[in-house]
Amino acid sequence: MLIDIVIIFIKAFAFLNAVLILTSLLTWMERKQSAVIQDRIGANRAPLFGIRAFGLPHIIADALKMFFKEDFIPAGADRFLHTLAPLASLFFAFMSFACIPFGDKIQIGDRVIELQILPLNVGLLFVFAMMSMGIYGNFLAGFSSNNKFAFLGGLRASSQMISYEITMGATLVGLLMFFNTLDINEMIRQQGSLLWGWLPKWGVVVQPLGFLLFFIAGIAETKRVPFDLPEGESEIIGYFVEYSSMKFGAFFMVDFVETVLIAALTATMFFGGWQVPYLAADGFHFPWGSFLSVPALLVTLLQVAALALKVFFFCWFMLLIRWTLPRFRYDQLMRLGWKMLLPLSILNIFVTALIIIYRAS
Repeated sequence: MLIDIVIIFIKAFAFLNAVLILTSLLTWMERKQSAVIQDRIGANRAPLFGIRAFGLPHIIADALKMFFKEDFIPAGADRFLHTLAPLASLFFAFMSFACIPFGDKIQIGDRVIELQILPLNVGLLFVFAMMSMGIYGNFLAGFSSNNKFAFLGGLRASSQMISYEITMGATLVGLLMFFNTLDINEMIRQQGSLLWGWLPKWGVVVQPLGFLLFFIAGIAETKRVPFDLPEGESEIIGYFVEYSSMKFGAFFMVDFVETVLIAALTATMFFGGWQVPYLAADGFHFPWGSFLSVPALLVTLLQVAALALKVFFFCWFMLLIRWTLPRFRYDQLMRLGWKMLLPLSILNIFVTALIIIYRAS
């Protein structure tokens, strides 16, 4: 029992540290990527021991600046809820990663270890439950700040996240109908099988419309451009307008943590997760019949690397969207969610059901 707890802590420490490192890197990537798009140099003014290193020391400089800024709580604000809100947002954002597998199971001696912090047969429900709880942090931030613009931002965040979470859930129903499981690791293993003897049965292959709807709704869940109405700088600033120091830093971090989360879910649900095409536990089984033996440790490393590359790609792609598209108006945001994405996600469920019935008949 003690060994099992230690293993869980080791997996949690390794995985969450990887998420934190990628989150920190994204703060630099966003600046440099926007600079490239806008034909600028970007952040490069914070050297470390005299070395600018392409602006990477800005990550450390920003963190130090936030830690040493004054922690300001406005008059009339609820001090307890004002402090609780960023902690709640950060906690539930990190908890959402608990059921996301970063590799297949490995065997050490007689012990089989799932490369997943919290192996659950209903892991997908757990992830969405944690994502839904994150709404409370945003709303409480606006509610507790004693500021009408922060309160309006909190209301916008709540209505937006609830609206697009319905679409996210509906798009995954079609995926569940194909794979018949809520166990995320089992879903990934099924995506390793081949269609027509050569095409990996990834979620994007069997649910192309579901992938598109899920990805759009996922970007809306991160509350970033073009869906950044809860924190529009040119309008209301947002639910964290009265936050400073590391409390603001927590909300700033949540945006990037959620970006990594949506990238991880997209890669896991629709692009095979840790699956490498044609790679099994003993090596590569190619469609033309040849076989390449691979050591078990190298197989595990390739699987972890495959997930990391997929997540990194989708993070880059979301940053590209963030610096390419303009912001929606609020009525356009709601219309897109309720009158376009949700009906299409329901249509996707019916079409998927008809295809499954036709194949079974």
